[in-house]
Amino acid sequence: IPLTPVRRMIAEAMTRSASQIPHAWSTVEVDVTGLVALRSQVRAAFEEREGVDLTYLPFVVKAVAESLKDHPTLNASWGGDKIILKKRINLGIAVAAPQGLIVPVIHDAGRLSVAELARATRDLTQRARQQKLILDDVQGGTFTLNNTGALGSVVSQPIINHPQAGILTTEAIQKRPVVRDDAIAIRSMMNLCLSFDHRINDGAESSAFLQAVKTRLESMGPDTPIY
Repeated sequence: IPLTPVRRMIAEAMTRSASQIPHAWSTVEVDVTGLVALRSQVRAAFEEREGVDLTYLPFVVKAVAESLKDHPTLNASWGGDKIILKKRINLGIAVAAPQGLIVPVIHDAGRLSVAELARATRDLTQRARQQKLILDDVQGGTFTLNNTGALGSVVSQPIINHPQAGILTTEAIQKRPVVRDDAIAIRSMMNLCLSFDHRINDGAESSAFLQAVKTRLESMGPDTPIY
């Protein structure tokens, strides 16, 4: 099969990332029972008001953006003789478009509400699949998210989007038996998988970031503001 220009670009980018960045990987389990209840509670009214389906992704984007503020070395890049911290939090969202994998960027994601993030992700995803993105839509990303759970995946080891310091996947939400207060309970659980540049961060920093995202997601419930 002859390579398309997009497939060739993806191949070159993945090779560069895999060969130049020493990847390390970590995962945590997140209890998103409260988040599932929240989404179920507001989904219909949100879609009627906004014309956009409220997925779980905007909530994860919000948690990641807030956590990057507290852990700036994950929002960074390797500079040879220095680590370059990025002032803006521009989150790339991996999208499976007909022509191949594309990563449009939500610029200044840390300033947006869940509702604004829902509109932004919907807009970028639609335009990516319709091949209507402009150059600014795919430039300036500082960290990447990939919703592999939408494909049924429960564990992933993603390749970092060069020259970023990390990439996080959100895996499928599944009901699992877990121990709570010495009793077995059925909870909605999701894995978060992080690949990080081991030149920039070690296990302590990457785990602290993952725990921050986990804590924010687990604290979400019916009282969490959308706007």
